[in-house]
Amino acid sequence: MPRMLDVSDEVRAEIGDEEADRLLAGDNTPGSYDCTSCRTPGDSERERTSTVLFIGDETAVLAFAHATCLPSQVVQVTEDQLRGAVRSIGSDTVDLEPDKVVPEQAVLGVTSGLVLIAGELHPALVVEPTGPIVRPGSTAVGDDFLPLLIEQGFLPVTELSAVPPVLHGWSVLLAMGQLHAVLQPAANGGQPVAWWQAHQPLQVTEGWRAAANKHQQVLVFAAPAGSIGRQPREDLLRAALDKAAAHGRLVGSTLPLAGT
Repeated sequence: MPRMLDVSDEVRAEIGDEEADRLLAGDNTPGSYDCTSCRTPGDSERERTSTVLFIGDETAVLAFAHATCLPSQVVQVTEDQLRGAVRSIGSDTVDLEPDKVVPEQAVLGVTSGLVLIAGELHPALVVEPTGPIVRPGSTAVGDDFLPLLIEQGFLPVTELSAVPPVLHGWSVLLAMGQLHAVLQPAANGGQPVAWWQAHQPLQVTEGWRAAANKHQQVLVFAAPAGSIGRQPREDLLRAALDKAAAHGRLVGSTLPLAGT
């Protein structure tokens, strides 16, 4: 049965007309899927669905998203991100090259907001993957997202009553008033590398930017998939953070601001 599928010109150019036509005809497309953006169920037979192609150095993964969440697009990622940040179980990917396709990667979602701590507003970023993160090379079922961050120096947050300690060597890159990346130290001691990088620079509010320039640092909180969700208001975001902290599902650090 034909699918209500959107295949952008850039995705078609990457996968070829033959594969794109098979997708549109429903020959190689799952009817139901988990949206790669919001992680809620979708049905390509009943609602507009976008094809999202993640491309690494050697590997390609085609995932699906609600058209209301993401447009059909090509997303360039590093091979380490593609192979390391994968969902531990389940897959809604399409087999483009049988020997090179990995399960659908878990994308890091980043939300900006102002967080009130000890009577003062602080700029914050909340990082939540779209699916479980497994340790690179591991075949075990589970979610290692928080343990991996703790190994990097992030600390468990049980309540948002104080600003987390500064994590030296990491930073948040803000340029031309837009959020570009979260940087971490390079393994060889060279220039910092992107731990997370925006596909396109993200807009932040004037209030967030002013607070970041005032403090010259940004609070970064991280939680496993399904802990925070997409919150439309800062008060709801704060409530979700408090709940995650109370259940032991939140880590955090304060990162210096790079740029303006």
